Amino acid sequence: MKAAVLVTSDRVSRGEARDESGEIAVELITAMAEVVEKRIVPDEADRIRDVLLQWCAQGIDVVITVGGTGLSPRDVTACVTRSVLDKEATGISAALMAQGLAETPRAMLSSAAAGVRGRTLIVNLPGSKSAVRQYLQYLLPILPHALEMMHGKGHS
Repeated sequence: MKAAVLVTSDRVSRGEARDESGEIAVELITAMAEVVEKRIVPDEADRIRDVLLQWCAQGIDVVITVGGTGLSPRDVTACVTRSVLDKEATGISAALMAQGLAETPRAMLSSAAAGVRGRTLIVNLPGSKSAVRQYLQYLLPILPHALEMMHGKGHS
């Protein structure tokens, strides 16, 4: 399985903050997949869209985005993700939301999306370190089955 991590953050992209959440994502994903790329971009729709489309065209199996899922005017990652998806995976988004709400009511402020473009699964995660760790620990075990389903292999 090939994976990539996209960090969307104005502050991190400008070097004003350290990318701890993206590093946590890479560390956790590496336990089960080859992370072929990690990229940091500002909260700009065109930049985010370009990276998502490029990685999907390259055949990356799973793209995890970190950041840009809140209510700030600059938080556009979820909207951009929805615009490139062929099919939403609302169950993934709902399950991750439930996980977050078990920890904090602030999780309801997330607009994170998940879904498929071509043969690539894209999942948005919030930018908080604890959320990235919590959500990936919950998400990673289902990824192999999700990819089998996406590739038409049916239920095992």
